[in-house]
Amino acid sequence: MSKVSYYTEEGLKKLREELRQLKDIERPKASQAIADARDKGDLSENAEYDAAKEAQGLLEMKISKLEETLAGARVIDESQMDTSKVLVLSTVKIKNQTNGMEMTYTLVADGEADLASGKISVNSPIGKGLLGKAVGEVAEVQVPNGVMKFDIIEISR
Repeated sequence: MSKVSYYTEEGLKKLREELRQLKDIERPKASQAIADARDKGDLSENAEYDAAKEAQGLLEMKISKLEETLAGARVIDESQMDTSKVLVLSTVKIKNQTNGMEMTYTLVADGEADLASGKISVNSPIGKGLLGKAVGEVAEVQVPNGVMKFDIIEISR
């Protein structure tokens, strides 16, 4: 059974586009590479054939994993979400109690996480620590060198 993951409309569209790319473009390329290598003669000593078969296997595994992810993907209706607590797709402004640094993150599904654009996974240590918290609460996040504490300053969508 596939696990349910929540995505934005944009994130789900990217996943579907990636799957289409793999199936419609990459899969025929892999088949052609195998056919080209097969035409070169004895398969028992043909490293190019072995490499092409392995690449095809990896591609099929990636396609299968994407299909499984899409089967469990759900689009979140942001208009129906509670803004009093940190949930998936919440944009949270937090303040590190240790150094006073303020950061703003948006909690997203694993497949959409991109730290450079301020999107962190709900399954990351910080994401897990923030889920369910309200403004004014303190999120305690377990990290390898101890516990980090963050003040929840603001929650928005």
